[in-house]
Amino acid sequence: MRNVLEPAVRDCVTAVSSTFQAVFDDIEAWRVEIERRVSKVPVTSADIDELTERLVVPALSRDNAVIIGAGFVAAPGFLADTEWHLAWWLGHANTFGIGSAEPSIRRLDAVEDPLSDSFRDYTTLEWWREPAATGAAHITGPYVDYLCTDDYTLTLTVPVLHDGRMIGVVGADLYVNEVERLLLPRVRAIGAQATIINTSRRVVVSTDAHLPTGSILNIDGLDVVPCGETSLSLVR
Repeated sequence: MRNVLEPAVRDCVTAVSSTFQAVFDDIEAWRVEIERRVSKVPVTSADIDELTERLVVPALSRDNAVIIGAGFVAAPGFLADTEWHLAWWLGHANTFGIGSAEPSIRRLDAVEDPLSDSFRDYTTLEWWREPAATGAAHITGPYVDYLCTDDYTLTLTVPVLHDGRMIGVVGADLYVNEVERLLLPRVRAIGAQATIINTSRRVVVSTDAHLPTGSILNIDGLDVVPCGETSLSLVR
């Protein structure tokens, strides 16, 4: 039976890998350009805003864009004129904070004053913490992102370096429901219950109605297939 399913499994794994690799390709290009441009310090928040906007807005402007938010988040103390800074833009599909207005590409209005009751120390969050610890790309989520989307989200981040130290992360947000729309047909084509999970065994996409997004899957006794170079896996 497994031999019959194997082509569908390969197709699913390839679809997962290519979907996320396309986003990481964008992020990697942004990382390279940011590292090149900050080679001469000091760098101000205006400098990084101008550069980041120029880099990420084209990706947010694509027809049927998968990326719904993107930008650069500075390490505390890196910028010359502010301790904390998020240079982050939201896309047309991102409805965060707009009320009844028409969605548009816009800058995230983030609280950067540590004395404010609404301030959030982003260095404690997984999308920062893991790249800082490993020096590698990371997929955070699914989680409800109250900072940028207010919905189930996957955040892809890559560390940005200068003189051997991390000066921030560059990354992108994806809605989980959009990832599900893209990948669920491939998961269903396997012909049996199948689930895409992250490194924490949290469900990203599943054909099992009893496994909602974000739930934890017990993988004991199940077949786990890595999805290319992503940190995601197909479980069946």
